[in-house]
Amino acid sequence: MPQRHVMQMSTSHATYGICVVGTEVFLDTRRSTPKAATSFDVHATSAVTVHIIHSPTTKPMIDSRWPLDPDIEVVVTIDVTSRTVNDNKVKISYYGREGNELAVAWLYLTCVDVSLDVDWSRSGRVKSKGKDKAKWTWGPDGQGAVLLVNCDRDSPGMGGPDSDQADIRTPADLKDMSIMLLRTQGPSATFGEYQVVLHVSETDADKVRVFHAIRSDSHPHYKPVLGPDKLSYVLDHVGNGENTFYVEGLAFPDRGFSGVVSFSASLLEVPHKNSPGTPIFTDTVVFRVAPWIMTPNTQQPLEVFVCSIKQGSDSNEAFLEGLRVLLKKANCKLTICSEQDTRSDRWIQDELEFGYVEAPHKTFPVVFDSPRNRGLKDFAFKKILGPDFGYVTREPPGKNITSLDSFGNLDVSPPVTVQGKEYPLGRILIGSPLPWASGRRMSKAVRDFLYAQKVQAPVEVYSEWLTVGHVDEFLTFVPALDRKGFRLLLASPNACYKLFKEKQRQGHGEATQFIGLKGSEKRSIDEILADESLKSDNRHVQRCIDWNRDLLKQELGLSEQDIIDIPQLFILMGSRADALFPDMVNMLVLGRHLGIPKPFGPMVGGQCCLEQRVRELLEPLGLTCTFIDDYFSYHVLSGDVHCGTNVRRKPFAFKWWHVVP
Repeated sequence: MPQRHVMQMSTSHATYGICVVGTEVFLDTRRSTPKAATSFDVHATSAVTVHIIHSPTTKPMIDSRWPLDPDIEVVVTIDVTSRTVNDNKVKISYYGREGNELAVAWLYLTCVDVSLDVDWSRSGRVKSKGKDKAKWTWGPDGQGAVLLVNCDRDSPGMGGPDSDQADIRTPADLKDMSIMLLRTQGPSATFGEYQVVLHVSETDADKVRVFHAIRSDSHPHYKPVLGPDKLSYVLDHVGNGENTFYVEGLAFPDRGFSGVVSFSASLLEVPHKNSPGTPIFTDTVVFRVAPWIMTPNTQQPLEVFVCSIKQGSDSNEAFLEGLRVLLKKANCKLTICSEQDTRSDRWIQDELEFGYVEAPHKTFPVVFDSPRNRGLKDFAFKKILGPDFGYVTREPPGKNITSLDSFGNLDVSPPVTVQGKEYPLGRILIGSPLPWASGRRMSKAVRDFLYAQKVQAPVEVYSEWLTVGHVDEFLTFVPALDRKGFRLLLASPNACYKLFKEKQRQGHGEATQFIGLKGSEKRSIDEILADESLKSDNRHVQRCIDWNRDLLKQELGLSEQDIIDIPQLFILMGSRADALFPDMVNMLVLGRHLGIPKPFGPMVGGQCCLEQRVRELLEPLGLTCTFIDDYFSYHVLSGDVHCGTNVRRKPFAFKWWHVVP
């Protein structure tokens, strides 16, 4: 709906005013109407369109005159800017009962254009005159501009991310920002009598910062004009042309912040130098801050991170060798983090999660640093944050951090469709207690952040039954060429007992399995199958996994054909479970190449029967299985291959703003 500006008319003197292209000027004729007048007519110069708004029962009289009716409104619009001051004229003539002209009221209008413009069409270019620029909508036909949190560090030597700095120190920083243009057109003398003000609401001001690009003889200067503690900015020397602004996000969507921010440019009439001014016209644009997006196992791997541990009996040198073999097959970059940088903390999956942010003009990776804060506490900030590599963290108040705050307890599914609803970027999986139960839980600050990103609607699965309590101990996703493009792998005691019984029937009951966390012992298939306590433990574990199986079928729209059961046994330590032997679902997925914890299972015909069964299950999908020895370097310390590695993956081709949450 066009904005409306009211002009008071008078028959005693001409009225002079300003209007903006496309806006309605309502002519208030109450004070200008002579007492004896019964009708009126309106004439205007060619650029002016006159609208007489009346009830259906009111008709014009002869000679295009209108009866003086309090319900009749006179509105004018102008669609072109003035070439000179006061070049648009409107004349209202008043007539008496006899048809004689009693009085005339003149209005002289100068029409200007004031337009605040952004990339509302999400094409990567700023478009002018967008329809409903103040509205942000989701979906492929949606509109509204996108803003990135400027959370990388383009300026060398700076401590934190660029968003911590209230100035611009390198041209690269501008590329992380969104452009906003203020376009003004009209006789320059007119703007000398009015003010153009750029402004932001108090609730949005601490989420954004705006820089004005001011051209000087030597080089551009970028002046911070809006942001925390700066709600408005009066432009000097406005004339015909464009003013360029660069906008950066300072905060991700979170609890209490939807991610939507708006900016306005207002044309103000200022009768006196120190008066606040009266808005004649306001143009508003809206941005949504780009969410932090996780990447599932089905996305192409770009770089694998692992920590080097050289000292002691738990050195991971042999593990690194196995990893190098896998990475060569997968043709993927391997980054080995030094023991000095990681402070001998090997659990890099638990410390951080790689994701990305995207706008039409720019995409870059962003590492989410968990609040777990052990040896790797400063690693992401000191070693990963840098040019075009962003950083975000959430620290819960107090010190109530549990194992469930580690990011081995955070995963994301591939894209799914659930009862007709599409999740084209997948759904985040968070390990939690049962919905009605108390217990360890991921910090509210972290969960609030994940839910607020909106585009990967989280599902809370049941992981608290495990000692460590992470989702990656009982589930993972692998790519597949058929069906939904992936399979869900679930750890399965039932599948393991079925395999061992099969081997026992075939006469291999004496074949032995390595087990144990504090060292290792060998137990035969016969002994494992005869252990009633172990059976009881695994019945409990299977029930816990089955609860998740049903939940994931429902929340990810899966059928039984989308799930593969990977043989695995667990043992209860007190009330919670640990893997009895290396946990094969805790694998590294690099395209079709899988790095799987070597289970050291019973040897049958010269082959580990557990490895053989996993190959039979996964190789028909086009996957290759590389079994990596992590027994003493990870498994006995309560983790496996996935826990000790981390992968940066290629962002989705799908644009997040096309999602319909």
